[in-house]
Amino acid sequence: MPDTQADIDREIADISTAVAKAVAGGEPEPEQPLRDYKPYRSTVLRHPHQPLILTEQADTELRGPVFGVTDVTELDRDLTRHGLGEPLGERITLTGRVLDRDGRPVRRQLVEVWQANAAGRYAHHRDQHPAPLDPNFTGTGRCLTDDEGRYSFTTIKPGAYPWRNHLNAWRPAHIHFSIFGTAFAQRLVTQMYFPNDPLFRHDPIFNSVPSEAARQRMIATYDHDLSSPELSLGYRWDIVLDGPSATWMEEGR
Repeated sequence: MPDTQADIDREIADISTAVAKAVAGGEPEPEQPLRDYKPYRSTVLRHPHQPLILTEQADTELRGPVFGVTDVTELDRDLTRHGLGEPLGERITLTGRVLDRDGRPVRRQLVEVWQANAAGRYAHHRDQHPAPLDPNFTGTGRCLTDDEGRYSFTTIKPGAYPWRNHLNAWRPAHIHFSIFGTAFAQRLVTQMYFPNDPLFRHDPIFNSVPSEAARQRMIATYDHDLSSPELSLGYRWDIVLDGPSATWMEEGR
């Protein structure tokens, strides 16, 4: 019989209890998920079994390529304008700042996003679940941060989608973010979520981040002042690259 949501919920709760007990006993709170986080079933099969090997980075990885103002246009940041017509769904404005550990802005930083459409489907050949594609929505965008480290996107709020980790598994609505650094070797990737999603407690990927505070830093805040009359709702989400208040990144820091 396939694993049920109740099975996954029980495993998530058991791991959370074990982490809380260890921290209460004086151990440091873990920053990164277990590489074999059991509720996230595929990690058990594909996580490394040997210590990772550090290799020297080539000069080309550290010094280029880079992106400048001529490579990224204003159109790139508006995901609702990449088709011949209007995409379907709830239009949102999403903005925030990319900051270092001391709160200083990270300027001229390439920020990329990709996401599912309002029906919860990606415009990708491997996504074949029975939800409609939107011919006017590709789900990809990019921009450069300004002098204050600020980025902004106009897009459609993504829908939840099934992912076959277990019976009746659904991922909370989220947007993938890539922070490029100054070269490919520095790229960081994370996910941003929306407030009050009922799927949070059921999702092994979200809950694989062991710290409750770190999970909360992955959730955007609704900001009514960012909403545009008759056009879009506004969300704010800052990205902190390192330090104790860092945004969790899939590739570590």
